[in-house]
Amino acid sequence: MTVLDDMLRLGKQAKEASRRLALVSAADKNVALLAMADALEAASTELKEANALDLGVGRQLGLSSAMLDRLELNDTRIAGMAAGLREVAALPDPVGRILDRRTRPNGLRIEKISSPIGVVVIIYESRPNVTADAASLCLKSGNACILRGGKEALNSNRLIARLMVEAAVKQVPGFPVDAIQVVPTADREAIPALLSLTQYVDLCMPRGGEGLIRAVTECSKVPVIKHYKGVCHVFVDRDADLEMAGRIVLNAKCQRPSTCNAMETLLVDRSIAGRFLASIVPQLQVHGVAVRADDESLRLLGQGSGLQLRAATEADYSTEYNDFVMNLKVVAGVEEAVIHISTHGSAHSDSIVTRNEATARQFMASVDSAAVYWNASTRFTDGGEFGMGAEIGISTDKIGARGPMGLEELTTYKWLVFGNGQIRS
Repeated sequence: MTVLDDMLRLGKQAKEASRRLALVSAADKNVALLAMADALEAASTELKEANALDLGVGRQLGLSSAMLDRLELNDTRIAGMAAGLREVAALPDPVGRILDRRTRPNGLRIEKISSPIGVVVIIYESRPNVTADAASLCLKSGNACILRGGKEALNSNRLIARLMVEAAVKQVPGFPVDAIQVVPTADREAIPALLSLTQYVDLCMPRGGEGLIRAVTECSKVPVIKHYKGVCHVFVDRDADLEMAGRIVLNAKCQRPSTCNAMETLLVDRSIAGRFLASIVPQLQVHGVAVRADDESLRLLGQGSGLQLRAATEADYSTEYNDFVMNLKVVAGVEEAVIHISTHGSAHSDSIVTRNEATARQFMASVDSAAVYWNASTRFTDGGEFGMGAEIGISTDKIGARGPMGLEELTTYKWLVFGNGQIRS
């Protein structure tokens, strides 16, 4: 049997499961989600054992410490997965909402209602909690999902999916066992084979590094919702509260640098750069952050300061590090900050720190990113933090979903037309 045969089997099973899942009531979907949460917590020891095998694979593959951190499952993260499932269960069902209703002069009653997309493929790297997040959101929105995690997380991903399906089948009669499937092979040919199945797969959502997302987008024959990378900025304005700015910068860079919403470049207004850089750069370096700075920042910080700095290149400013590395640049003001962001940013998440509302409003109107912040860390660009429950992904596309994607973004709509014999003349 070829890889294409295997993917055909997954696609056919998922399509049939999506039809059956569309008939599962909102109450039964919630019962299934709550049972899944309990099952993950009950299997904590088993999950950590499977994850230990994956961490071993990750080390053999030479993953960085940041990537190994993304891969690890511990008691806190398992509890977090379960909490995410319960949060999704508590959210309103996104399917069947009446988005528009009208009656035509000929008596036709027309309703526009939200409906499932069908079969969603999610391709992602490392983080096994994505398996639970993605599956729960797809289930709640009535979509069957096919999950393709990285080879370094295969043991964790397969076990999470199995536990979730088994729990749902026990609690909900007729629950489709193929509603959640994990691609069982690490063969790279599986992705283009799966994404060629336009008759079975409705949407693909890649999550991971820019290389993965571009490769998926280039080979896919089905629609792809994506963001290529997260080159996020914090701009500290001349009217900023510098103590607040310091807290935001440290959080945006250091709280979890491996994520796509972590700050990669700090922009500082020239009028306060001397004071602020002298304070923040030593704090960043205490956290182990390597700083790549422009010429003006290097002059302000001075030689012989003991700080470990290197000159930034033009390419650095367009780089997503996903690590304890960042860029630093002094700018003349908000307009120059916006120009820098539009040139080097990725339309993901960008923040201004200022007490000047007019400047903040100018920044927020001018920066064309999926999420734009005023006096807050970019680390909040996340479905859970936005109150969506677990997150399926983040999109920087302008057509369709944009920013964190939750339940509503996993639905489409259809028109229901009610007549009593009308014909068109």
